Amino acid sequence: MTAASVSLGASVSSQSRFMQLALAALLGIFVMGFVGFSHIDAVHNAAHDYRHSMAFPCH
Repeated sequence: MTAASVSLGASVSSQSRFMQLALAALLGIFVMGFVGFSHIDAVHNAAHDYRHSMAFPCH
């Protein structure tokens, strides 16, 4: 293993970690924005039931 391959591996890892964090943040924003405030009863009730099953206070 050369120094160049070690350096390349580290930069790919940090870029990968950034992409994972960015996608997780976008998914969280989507879930909170769409599912949490949805006027579609089936979507809202599913999220509501999940919050209760995880003992998350929502009222």
